Amino acid sequence: MKNLLSKCLFAFFLMISISSYSHSPNQSYVYVRVYENNGIEGRYEINVKELNKIFNLNLPKNATVEDVKPYANQIQAYILKNAGFSSEINKHDIIFKDLDVIDIVSGNYILFKFDLSNTKVLPEHLKVYYNIGFEQDNDHKGFLIIEYNWKAGVINEEANIVLDFGPNDTIGDLNLSEANLFTGFIAMIKQGVWHIWIGIDHILFLLALILPSVVRRRKNSNNAYSIYGWEPVMTFKAAFIYIIKVITFFTIAHTITLTLASLEIVMLPSRIVESLIAFSIGLAAFHNIKPIFKMKDWVIAFIFGLFHGFGFASVLSDLGLTGEFLTLSLLGFNIGVEIGQLVIIICIFPVLYLIRKLKLYPKLLVFTSILLIIISLYWFIERAFDVDFYPDEYIKWKLYEFAVWLGLK
Repeated sequence: MKNLLSKCLFAFFLMISISSYSHSPNQSYVYVRVYENNGIEGRYEINVKELNKIFNLNLPKNATVEDVKPYANQIQAYILKNAGFSSEINKHDIIFKDLDVIDIVSGNYILFKFDLSNTKVLPEHLKVYYNIGFEQDNDHKGFLIIEYNWKAGVINEEANIVLDFGPNDTIGDLNLSEANLFTGFIAMIKQGVWHIWIGIDHILFLLALILPSVVRRRKNSNNAYSIYGWEPVMTFKAAFIYIIKVITFFTIAHTITLTLASLEIVMLPSRIVESLIAFSIGLAAFHNIKPIFKMKDWVIAFIFGLFHGFGFASVLSDLGLTGEFLTLSLLGFNIGVEIGQLVIIICIFPVLYLIRKLKLYPKLLVFTSILLIIISLYWFIERAFDVDFYPDEYIKWKLYEFAVWLGLK
């Protein structure tokens, strides 16, 4: 019997795991990116099923860009006739660029990318006309999503719906005047906090650095360090100074490379960076078992902190940031990363300090470090050799199939 509790629990985890499938087949979307100095760009996303319905085509559910290209001019002409933008400044023409596709369980969406003319000077209000697919389907819905607007505090959002359209509601007003530098700066701080919290590799590296903060190595009778030869620190001050020193060097290091990479002064291939970040976890954990830099734990924090900075820079790049407000973006994002780190330390460090005198702690330290080494090697092989042991899309597809079986889809 499929009980209600199991369905509710699964629905919760499914919502998180397959959020990329949130597009509904009878919905189409227009995404807008607003740049202070470079105008407005965007894209229309229309499901292949809707294209078949509107134009009486026979495209497969998993249609590719090449499948759609023969009909591109026809579809774009339809969009120009049934959608548009205007403002108090001028009429804003849709200038189509390239096509793309996103492949999700509910069917492929074709992306019609465009630039919006006459937007170098941003209007305070945009009048948006949207009448796509309504004649063929009364239940069809259209949504306008602000994906990027730095001064409004919107950084690479995919769920920031500000307008919705239906058969009897085809015109909307997009307000671009409610934006300021402070809002954008706060948004970048939030992005920094969020990306350190979801960056499990950064968190595990911090864990490897923090584990020995509440104990000190003890030499055995042969004047050598033993694997389990740890003794608890006697004062909170000693442990706290260790934390401050290690985290300070880590912060200095990743701040340097985050800035250099964001300014495009020093660039490294992401594959190398991500591989070294994975490797850093294992090396820091191995150092807990057998010291590499005796009494100089900060060296690992600094050296590999440089590569973690390059990783943070790739996050900024993925957020779609351009040169606008780059100084404030860097400052805000870095502050957010430090706040995120501080919260992680506040959650972990007091617990470690409280249990430091337990005889179990040295074994906990070693066994946790071994686990971190295993995880590190797993990620390193995946990233360095471009091996995907468990493809995300395959897992998501199986979750979707299970949801169908449960009757949730």
